[in-house]
Amino acid sequence: MVQPHPGLVSPETGLKRNTALRRAACQLGDDHRRSPLLPLLRTRIFRDAASPVNKTPHHCPALLISAPASGQGKTTVTAALARLYTSQGKRVRLFKTGPDFLDPMILQHASGLPVYQLDLWMGGEAHCRQLLHDAAAEADIILIEGVMGLFDGTPSSADLAELFGIPVLAIVDATAMAQTFGALAFGLANYRAGLPFAGVLANRVASPSHGEMLAESLPADLAYLGALPRSESFELPARHLGLLQAEEIADLDRRINDAAQALHKNGFDYLPAPVCFEPAAQPIPGNSLQGVRIGVARDLAFSFAYPANLELLQAMGAQLVEFSPLADQTLPEIDSLYLPGGYPELHLQQLADNEAMKAALTAHHAAAKPMVAECGGMLYLLESLTDKAGQQAAMVGLLPGHGVMQQRLANLGLHSVELPEGEMRGHTFHHSQMESSLTPVARSQGVRKGRRGEAVYREDRLHASYLHLYFPSNPAAVAQLFAPSPSPTS
Repeated sequence: MVQPHPGLVSPETGLKRNTALRRAACQLGDDHRRSPLLPLLRTRIFRDAASPVNKTPHHCPALLISAPASGQGKTTVTAALARLYTSQGKRVRLFKTGPDFLDPMILQHASGLPVYQLDLWMGGEAHCRQLLHDAAAEADIILIEGVMGLFDGTPSSADLAELFGIPVLAIVDATAMAQTFGALAFGLANYRAGLPFAGVLANRVASPSHGEMLAESLPADLAYLGALPRSESFELPARHLGLLQAEEIADLDRRINDAAQALHKNGFDYLPAPVCFEPAAQPIPGNSLQGVRIGVARDLAFSFAYPANLELLQAMGAQLVEFSPLADQTLPEIDSLYLPGGYPELHLQQLADNEAMKAALTAHHAAAKPMVAECGGMLYLLESLTDKAGQQAAMVGLLPGHGVMQQRLANLGLHSVELPEGEMRGHTFHHSQMESSLTPVARSQGVRKGRRGEAVYREDRLHASYLHLYFPSNPAAVAQLFAPSPSPTS
């Protein structure tokens, strides 16, 4: 009988470790608040003028965890691998390919460190290359969770793996499957010539004998690296936009630990060969937001903000100050405001009842102070929002119009938009529709032809759209969005 790995942390120890890491968070101002949303440790992914350029390549083992499709268990396995490698004394850095907010929250909880996006379209090759180079300098292993299926999308997870020479670990949901497992794994490994491929891991395996059949179905040159049994103890709960937020899963540490124990018990014992990560020339963002205090909405209703977005604001000199539209009665002392997306529809009444916060946001806007609202943040600024059950509640009312949640997906995909400040890239993913009498100042364009563009609205210094912007795609434009208006001359 395989004994539990001695290094695996208990749920209590895991919580203590995460708490200790959060206490090491970067300073966000005199009255800052610490949160998993904001960078836990200052990783300095954006170089300033005083920092020397590191041109030395770094070598580090790395894996890209992918699958034939979504829903195969990539996030569960990636989080479990992070916990298992950490228990062995290894320093683990985690990344997520493609646009996503929810999976990185789980991975951040598993590792205690910020999880950045590796998206060749939103951020560009140089941005991804530098993120990997910097991580390799301090990590013993890099784990990258893929998006959707291995070859899905443009660019795909396979594109990233091939570009940087990172071997793929394929996760296959083996539910109700036997020898076809081998055919599916063979297809993933051989569909594209030259793709580095580590092997395959079976998920939701019914029994040891089932696992044996799966392993026997593989050709001799395709490695079977282990299995994760079917178990409710480490499945991650989900809703319409994906997994629940990490903060909403009370026993998340236990689930991750159970999965890590199961991987160890079922024979996972693999460390990939080191990959060489070259540095990239990255532009210096400058100090165009020096001393600007930016309020960042952060609670269970508003949490969809990329860590790279927040770090870029800090790198340009801004001080970030958290506030909660759900719980706070006033805004902190700020110059500008960032309302990211999230789940306002799940907290309708609480948001509607917080009249003091609605008044504070109205006053901020009336003072001609910058405000950037994305997706759920924009819905919150409308006159009303109606949830899927038909319950309608009054929102802030800064934007004329009404939002209504739909039962089906309304829009999804990578988009670019030409703003007055310049072109920016990002993505859209929402289950709501809105109507407004405002005339859009711009409309986004999907990467795939025929996709519906997203309107961009402007009211004085208020920028609002369904589009989630990836700030590193155009730092100069971001600085203009958040920079306070010049004081009127006397």
